[in-house]
Amino acid sequence: MKELLETITRALVDTPEAVHVHSMEGANGRVLYEIQVDPKDIGKVIGREGRIIKSIRVLAKACAVRDGKNVQVELAE
Repeated sequence: MKELLETITRALVDTPEAVHVHSMEGANGRVLYEIQVDPKDIGKVIGREGRIIKSIRVLAKACAVRDGKNVQVELAE
């Protein structure tokens, strides 16, 4: 999952070397993925009206359901 999020995000931004994805597991089995990008690229990842980040979240949740996991994707500022 981490590799998927990195690949998608790197394709969107101008500085792909600044993309980092961190994962943290919660007590209830939820996995939080935090995407860090260059501050200049935050708008590209969010997209108009948040459409791109919403799409990334939908893809992550679809992949997680297949594995029987519960995930949450956040964009670090």
